[in-house]
Amino acid sequence: MAAPGAAAAPGAAALVQYVVLRGDLARPPLSWPLGAVVAQACHAALAAAHRHRQQPDTRAYLEMGGAMRTVVLEAPDEVALTALAETLRQHSIDHEVWTEQPENVATCLALRPYPKDQVHQHLKKFKLLK
Repeated sequence: MAAPGAAAAPGAAALVQYVVLRGDLARPPLSWPLGAVVAQACHAALAAAHRHRQQPDTRAYLEMGGAMRTVVLEAPDEVALTALAETLRQHSIDHEVWTEQPENVATCLALRPYPKDQVHQHLKKFKLLK
């Protein structure tokens, strides 16, 4: 949590970390337990923040404490998730794809924290996870 009265870094309020989780993990036939699905999002978000920890936006985001903004979106399946990863690679957008082991299946993708206006256009087709 940010210290009372602490000022946010300039532009920090616009920072967001997008996490895109496969919605089919929780539905039949896969039917993963809720905790296992949530863990995938946690792993991906932490991996992205850790790998890109030297980026100024990542540092500013992590310093926001309780004011951090994370948006969790749903990809319908692994094909959609991997297609998104390819689009992000083509546009040089830093992200991490979490591949669960030993299943060796891509379950989630997280971008490092970015200003929303720099990345939102690539994520518009994904809805909020429900």
